[in-house]
Amino acid sequence: MAKRDQENYRKLFEKSYEAKILEGISNILGWDQETMMPEGASAIRGEQLKTMAGLIHKSKTSPDFKEALSNLIDIKNGKIIAKGLSKEQESALKCWRKDYLRDVALPEEFVKNFAKITSEAQVVWRNAKKDNNFKLFAPYLEKIIDLVKQKSRHLSKKGSHPYDALLDEYEPGMTTEDVDSLFKKIKDPIIALLNKIKSKKQVKDDFLHGKFPDSKQVSFSQTLLDDMGYDKAYGRLDFSSHPFSSSSHPTDSRITTRIHPTSLMSNISVILHEGGHALYEMGLDPKEYGSPLGQAVSLGIHESQSRFWETRIGKNKAFWKHYFPLLKKAFPKGLEKIDLDLFYKAINKVEPSFIRVEADEVTYPLHVILRFELEKDLIEGKLKVKDLPKAWNKKMKEYFGITPKNDQEGCLQDVHWSMGAFGYFPTYALGNMYAAQLFETLEKEQPNLEKKLEKGQIAFLKEWLKAKVYRYGRQFESLELLKESTGKPFTEKAYVDYLQKKYKEIYGL
Repeated sequence: MAKRDQENYRKLFEKSYEAKILEGISNILGWDQETMMPEGASAIRGEQLKTMAGLIHKSKTSPDFKEALSNLIDIKNGKIIAKGLSKEQESALKCWRKDYLRDVALPEEFVKNFAKITSEAQVVWRNAKKDNNFKLFAPYLEKIIDLVKQKSRHLSKKGSHPYDALLDEYEPGMTTEDVDSLFKKIKDPIIALLNKIKSKKQVKDDFLHGKFPDSKQVSFSQTLLDDMGYDKAYGRLDFSSHPFSSSSHPTDSRITTRIHPTSLMSNISVILHEGGHALYEMGLDPKEYGSPLGQAVSLGIHESQSRFWETRIGKNKAFWKHYFPLLKKAFPKGLEKIDLDLFYKAINKVEPSFIRVEADEVTYPLHVILRFELEKDLIEGKLKVKDLPKAWNKKMKEYFGITPKNDQEGCLQDVHWSMGAFGYFPTYALGNMYAAQLFETLEKEQPNLEKKLEKGQIAFLKEWLKAKVYRYGRQFESLELLKESTGKPFTEKAYVDYLQKKYKEIYGL
């Protein structure tokens, strides 16, 4: 690389690093809001986050940033000007350009207002959910949808679907049409599988519900996190209304859970899920912090990491051959007469339920499709906020055959809309599909995988995922990364095949 180009690349990296530091501070404020902050501080926290959003936006759109970027790549047409760049650096430049064009399209006042309103809305949502009071949250949701529509108008390309720009924020390169097409391919076979399962005798799982002391649940969680390779020197476990992971740097990646004292598997699933997210953030190259090469590819790939651990490992019989005896030791009452086969069937029980985060593998994608369809209707103006509970319940009846008895277990259950995160939900189902293709590759490359899991050897999975996913940063978009990591183009086939094979065996279909 020419000396002048080296200097410009260094300047660009420095400016991007500054913005990333500010984003990290904002993330910690957000983490504190959900875990430690007194409720009375919500108004000032909104102002703090608004100020941080403004500073981040200024940093990302500053004249200095633009100058450094434009000396390396033509901002208008994307042609790289700099000579002698590595292919990784060229990828980083393309990402920087895309991010810059997105950031500069959003007015600073809009960005600040969006941060303030969503910060306030999250507190209101939490209270509305606790009190089962949709009317309390509805005015804020209306404000957020108005802001999200404005955001779409600022970012949308001419002739594109208004949802495209929102989806692209979480899953770069994916369009509404792409998601529609994928969801249509999985929806029918999943509903057909669900209907076959409904006709079979249901598996026994009453022993998964009882009294399970919080302290013992937390202790078992720590064991799982330790074995996964989650280093507590660089992370911590806390509690929140809606479990999440939050990272400000590879050396600071935190997770939260919620403990249900009467549900044995709820916390375990959360720990594996959020732990998967945290390992991804911890596995990013700290030397590239501030560069796209030190960032996660997309939310879909992020969800592939969490669902990989939660479902492909956490619902795997070989995994539980090692951990079930430990679980029985921690919770002897109620499990003493239960064998591994019965436990395995119980944790994989398929039954329509109201809560997405507690859904089984077969019904889970239907929860995501429901949310995708509803938020698309909200953005298109086909659905009004006041009619959301009714529309939600109608789709629950259509897809699952059940109707929520209240909005707490219906349209108030998820935090995402209070955050303004429209376009996020599809990434959960995409993550399942991505994880399936990754796991298929893992099985081919690790013929002794089952034996390792049976011995509780799971730390190697972190290294395998680092080689396949973490190390690339944003060098590739999601589908390119999957092709690079698995050696073949992405399709939904591995996911559908996995569900059908596994549950045909469990239910004797």
